[in-house]
Amino acid sequence: MPAFEPGDPDYQRRVRDSFARQPFMATLGAELAAVTPGRVEVVLPYAEGVTQQHGFFHGGSIGAIADTAGGYAAFTLFPAESTVLTVEYKINIMAPGKGERLVAIGEVVRSGRTLTIVRVDVHAEAAGARTLCATATQTLICLAGRSDGPA
Repeated sequence: MPAFEPGDPDYQRRVRDSFARQPFMATLGAELAAVTPGRVEVVLPYAEGVTQQHGFFHGGSIGAIADTAGGYAAFTLFPAESTVLTVEYKINIMAPGKGERLVAIGEVVRSGRTLTIVRVDVHAEAAGARTLCATATQTLICLAGRSDGPA
């Protein structure tokens, strides 16, 4: 991964505050773990409410934390007075999300003036071992001059 400089020296606080305002992540039980320039980890502990009929993590849960990890990875590089929105993402689920938790790792591939491209890998953790269960690519837009707070 290339080395990136954040557009705001207070990026960690801004990312963590924004994540804390997401009711959907709270509903799922997701937690923001690592936050570094161009890289964010989101963790989703196992709970029956985020599974499908076979007891695996639901694909929607996998996609939701992938989208969030990628979005915040991009957001770490944005200017202080800006916000982030997903333009598109594509996800490939390659193995069942089976284990005690999922870990989504978003890493910026290219940070542009307006659009940022991110890759996200989602791992299922079971008994200390990680299995890559999904990979996503994502495009995000920087909305400069807009607050990330409530409208």
